[in-house]
Amino acid sequence: MEQLKVSTRSNPNSVAGAMAGVVRTHGAVEVQVVGAGALNQAIKAVAIARGYVEQSGIDLVCVPTFVDITIDGEKRTAIRLRIEDRLSAPVLDAHGGVAGSSASS
Repeated sequence: MEQLKVSTRSNPNSVAGAMAGVVRTHGAVEVQVVGAGALNQAIKAVAIARGYVEQSGIDLVCVPTFVDITIDGEKRTAIRLRIEDRLSAPVLDAHGGVAGSSASS
């Protein structure tokens, strides 16, 4: 899955355009952020991207998770946002597995 990295200096309109394009092409995109400012820009971009794709019948949802990453040899906690169409998104169980599949048990 394609991953976009968003920083405090990212332009939300540009990020939204990239999100919308990837979701239209691949059905979902992941956005990775570190820090409150970057998360703020990413969430604004999700809101903008929803407007970009709604005429296409796509209803974007955002699923956040924490991930441990290493930047310049330093361990950091990032937030990864999975942006996908609500109608094509799998239903997840309480453990993050696909509900109803044998792999989630």
